[in-house]
Amino acid sequence: MSRPFKFTFPARCALALLLVVGGGTTAVVLLHHGEPASAAFPAPPAPPAPPAPAGPETSVAISPPAPVQIRIDAIGASAPVDPLGLNADGTLQVPTDYSRAGYYTGRATPGEIGPAIIVAHIDSKTGPAVFHRLRDLKPGDEVAVTRADQSEVVFVVDRLEQHPKDAFPTDSVYGPTPDATLRLITCGGSFDRSSGHYRDNTIAFAHLRS
Repeated sequence: MSRPFKFTFPARCALALLLVVGGGTTAVVLLHHGEPASAAFPAPPAPPAPPAPAGPETSVAISPPAPVQIRIDAIGASAPVDPLGLNADGTLQVPTDYSRAGYYTGRATPGEIGPAIIVAHIDSKTGPAVFHRLRDLKPGDEVAVTRADQSEVVFVVDRLEQHPKDAFPTDSVYGPTPDATLRLITCGGSFDRSSGHYRDNTIAFAHLRS
């Protein structure tokens, strides 16, 4: 059963309010609510067990180098990427620096078969963060991930989804895929002042460009 995006990363998400003023103009006011940096995302399920070796001649698969940088030209986003694990309660850790992103080490490395997971904040109390414009991504937009050996893999966005945090699509985000895929996750929706958190998560699904 799907659990909320317990990858509760302190996604401090910004809420943009459009205020229509006289003369037919529109003013955009950004309220930088900012969730606490200690917030986490819903807990992911346990990673699938690796296949048993077929025999003494079976070679051991080597994972690609770790990601160190993400760039999304379509929304003007670029940031270093750090490894993230799980908190003691099973939730996904979140970046402590709002100018950086993080990748979940419990799933595929970008470019490897399976879903790679990269998360970042939407905003902080001082302004927009790395994934501030994630909701503006469109199918066909590209996401470039640079790895530790300076190789680059490029993913193509398939779709964007928004879900309440108490109805996070755990299976479709973290479940196995036959190809190399990528999921980008941040906060979204309205801001709950009583809890200090955004009510939804925004998720971009992408596939590896051939």
